[in-house]
Formats: sequence, C-alpha cells, structure tokens
Amino acid sequence: MRPVRLLALVFLVVLAACGSRGPDHVSGFPPQFGDAVPHDWRGRNVPAAYQVHGIDVARYQDHIDWHTARASGVRFAFIKATEGGDYVDPLLAHHRAGARAAGIPSSAYHYYYFCRTPQEQAAWFIANVPRRAGDLPPVLDMEWTPTSRTCTRRPPAAEVRQDAAIFLSILTSYYGQRPIIYSTVDFFRENEMWRVQGAEFWLRSVAGHPSEVHPGHDWTFWQYTGTGLIPGIRGRVDINAFRGNEQAWARWLANRQQR
Repeated sequence: MRPVRLLALVFLVVLAACGSRGPDHVSGFPPQFGDAVPHDWRGRNVPAAYQVHGIDVARYQDHIDWHTARASGVRFAFIKATEGGDYVDPLLAHHRAGARAAGIPSSAYHYYYFCRTPQEQAAWFIANVPRRAGDLPPVLDMEWTPTSRTCTRRPPAAEVRQDAAIFLSILTSYYGQRPIIYSTVDFFRENEMWRVQGAEFWLRSVAGHPSEVHPGHDWTFWQYTGTGLIPGIRGRVDINAFRGNEQAWARWLANRQQR
C-alpha cells in the first residue's frame, strides 16, 4: 500500500473511533507544541485531529508562565495534589492559582497507594484541596507503584476496583462532581478498570491511539506524550487531548465544572 494511502486510512480509522464526540474537522495540532522524545508509531500525528489540548503538571514543572501556556494552546490542566495519606505536592497551591489567573480550567489529582484505605486517602485529598467553583472534577490517579520506597503492594483486581469506587463516592459527595480516573495501559487492563460503574477515564497511551491500545473502551482524555514541549513551561510536560470538538468541550464543561 502506498504511504499516502496508508496515512489516509489511519486518519480515517481514528476519526471513526472518535464517533459522534470526535472533531468536525482537523484544526491542526497547536503549532507551538513540540515533543522532546516522540514515539515512532504510525499515528503519531493523529493528535492533530483533536481541537482541545491540555497538560498535567506537578512539582517537576517548577516554572510555568500560565498566560504564555494558554496563548500557546493549553486549554485545561490537571495539577498534582496529594499522594497516599501524608504527602502534598509543594507546588499545588502555586499551580492552582497560576492556572486560574490565566483563565485555564484546572483539576487536582490524587496519586493512590494501596497501603492505606480509600477512606483515609479521600480525607487527605479533601483536607488539602479546597472546593472551588469553576474547577474541573477531581482525578483519581491509579497505577502500580513498583519503585515506591514505602508501598509496592499489588492487591487483586476486585479490591482495586472496590477501593476506586469508595474513593470516588466520597469525593463525589464533597465536590459535587464524580472524579475522573487516570490509568496507565497495564493497570487499566490488569484490573479491568472499565468495570468501575459510572467511571469517566483519562487514559495514558503514548505509543498508539486509545482505539488501538484500549479497544472497545470509552475515554474522555488521552495522555499522548510524557515529553511535551510548550512555550511558557520550563522542561518537559505531559500533554493531553480532549475527545471531542469545540462544541463537545463546551458541553462537557457546562456539565462537569464544579459549582
């Protein structure tokens, strides 16, 4: 098959996978964005099909000019808040204030450890993330922690899903919005996270489109690179796409922003 025909076929497959929530047309990947270490996969230019892009940040992004980032195409931000039951990201408040001042809707996320109960971790998150009108739903980041110095426990899948459901329920009651679940490829598969009732997903997939890596499963946000380069942000940053066009993004915000 000729390269041009192959590229066209890949693109059409991706747009078909987007379904009714996909883009009406290709608006182009924000030209200011780059990738320090792009993966060599056949669809690496597919993010161009999505119109709304954002970032997720933590203390590692220690210098962000949020106004420049917004002018470069950043439309939303997921900001690290807490881990387990005893850690708060030192730049949480700084990043939240910066994103809000620049008019970028943001959310805070919790990195889960399986050595504490979901009740303890939910209480820790709530204690450190004040409820604010206009924020995006909070995020539960669930992935294995093999390099942790304190917790490498890997419970069975049923327990993982039960913990997730308890955490989601507690935060839903407090924030008025059900949290999004972030998951890596292996964790999502091994624990069959799609079985968590009512869950909305933000999925990592840096070497393939979610329709190929997570076939048959729904998602709202796609983390497509962990080595992004964006004006206004010193160093590398994760970049994400929202699954939908501008109209879908407006509808999602209307339904999912905290009040």
